[in-house]
Amino acid sequence: MDIPQSNKVAIVWRGDARERREARLVDSRFAAVAHALREAGLAPEACIYHEAAGGAVKAQLLGVGAALVFVNPLQDGLRRRELDALLREAAGLGVRVSAHPDVIDKMGVKAVLWRTRELGWGSDVHFHAGASEFARTFPARLARGPRVLKPNRGNGGQGVWKVEAAGVGQVRVQAADGDPSPRTLYLPALIAARMADFTEAGGLVDQAYQPRLTEGMVRCYMSGGRVAGFGAQRVRALAPAEAGQTGPRLYSGPDDPRFQKLRALMERDWTLGLCRLLSIDPDDLPLIWDADFLLGPKTRAGDDGYVLCEINASSVYPMPAEAPAAIARTLAGLKLGQCR
Repeated sequence: MDIPQSNKVAIVWRGDARERREARLVDSRFAAVAHALREAGLAPEACIYHEAAGGAVKAQLLGVGAALVFVNPLQDGLRRRELDALLREAAGLGVRVSAHPDVIDKMGVKAVLWRTRELGWGSDVHFHAGASEFARTFPARLARGPRVLKPNRGNGGQGVWKVEAAGVGQVRVQAADGDPSPRTLYLPALIAARMADFTEAGGLVDQAYQPRLTEGMVRCYMSGGRVAGFGAQRVRALAPAEAGQTGPRLYSGPDDPRFQKLRALMERDWTLGLCRLLSIDPDDLPLIWDADFLLGPKTRAGDDGYVLCEINASSVYPMPAEAPAAIARTLAGLKLGQCR
């Protein structure tokens, strides 16, 4: 029985030539996603990407109705520029691509913290587009208290530094990845060390350090404009050494009573605000994306406030057990093959 192209869904992830030859969804980490798609009447297929397989991947993408992509922007030293070109071409010919590279460029970069700062999740944050402006203005911001520097593009905490003053002309730096031990630099050396962010990462975000970091982080998983679940974690990256070790992320569904205030804010206000500020059509939101929140100052009513830490849109995995069904529901509700 022939399967209509509009029902075919390519699940795309990075691998090698052997994996491309042998991969089966049932044996992959995306088995639950594939099962949920089948339950929704769709036909998922594995699409393993590596640069040498560009032609075969393109042919496969042009034969499906949708592509669900799980490829990090930077992985093992590899970027996804060639893949993004393929995805843009496929999307231009009617394939529903999630997340579309143009959407990632808007919401899946650290500059989203600055561009959406007027929303209730906003904080004291600045986006440095140029090296000279960073060198000129960063010292005054640092004088107000500890800051966190984040390259505009990246993942896994790469290049994320907590910076605080440490005497005349010196700063104390703690990295979120690699060796967590603080080190002391002269301020000009710090500025020089971040120059690559303006050529390789497209800029640098400078956000006030959130003192409630040690109380944990909440990851809110979204499918389109609806909450698909949560992940709560005790975070210790950038925390003082005495805070202890990072704990596992504990997943729960969208009805978790601890996070219903956050759910309401995301579904009724913040996601729509994100779309408005970034000029994203709500129908173009990724099938799966997440927003990481730290606890902010208490509200007047005594409730916890939330501060956006980052948005992940290019490769959201792992995810709560409820998320695959949410992805399938969202995708089944779209008209595949008739999208941009």
